[in-house]
Amino acid sequence: MFDKLRSYFQTDEELPPEQEERIKKLEGIIGNSIDNPFIYIRALRHRSTLADEKYSSIDSYERLEFLGDAVLDLIVTEIIFDLFPNENEGFLTKLRAKLVKGDTLAMYAEKLKLNNLMLLGKRVRGQGIEESKSVLSDLFEALVGALYLDLGYEPTSKFVRKVIEQYVDFDQIVNTLDNYKSLLLEFAQAEQMKIPTYTVVSEEGPGHDKTFGVEVYVDEKPIAQGEGKSKKEAEQEAARKALKMLK
Repeated sequence: MFDKLRSYFQTDEELPPEQEERIKKLEGIIGNSIDNPFIYIRALRHRSTLADEKYSSIDSYERLEFLGDAVLDLIVTEIIFDLFPNENEGFLTKLRAKLVKGDTLAMYAEKLKLNNLMLLGKRVRGQGIEESKSVLSDLFEALVGALYLDLGYEPTSKFVRKVIEQYVDFDQIVNTLDNYKSLLLEFAQAEQMKIPTYTVVSEEGPGHDKTFGVEVYVDEKPIAQGEGKSKKEAEQEAARKALKMLK
């Protein structure tokens, strides 16, 4: 099956000179020699190029992105399974989701400067598509898919592990896994909203057993309320509800 997948990209064509430089730069990023450059050219080809050349609808990076998504999930699962031997499935699931979410993959692509290598159609050049987090996320997954097809699982795993080791702060991520205030702040910043603020709207019960009510505002609009035995607890509950409503 793997050989069949690879053969799909085999060709007798010569690589155009302008693409040779692109492939050299990509080899530097990957840290490995490339066997079949045409796989990577497709991994870098945005669908906007299809209108410029005689390409079919499957000649952009989207199929490789689909493959890379699955390969990346497995590699990241192996990494965190080894790194956190005493954590349960729920913790690992949440951590994996953080490591493979769109914003994180886009960050990997930005750090690797993959946006400088992307192939764009003439009509969309200069429109900032190469800065889009969604596009950058797809681009990184397509590169992983291309690596897997060209060099196999082990070199792909080595590359992904190197990227994660360089650019991921596990302590920081683990500290925010169940910190809903941090997650809400992250969400607001990603959506270019104003920083969430919290207001105590009620205090009930005797001094030794109070219940606090807190309302959270996102982008200066009231979104949700939470209750707790402390202000911090109520804020976390309000943030949790807000995330559920906004996502």
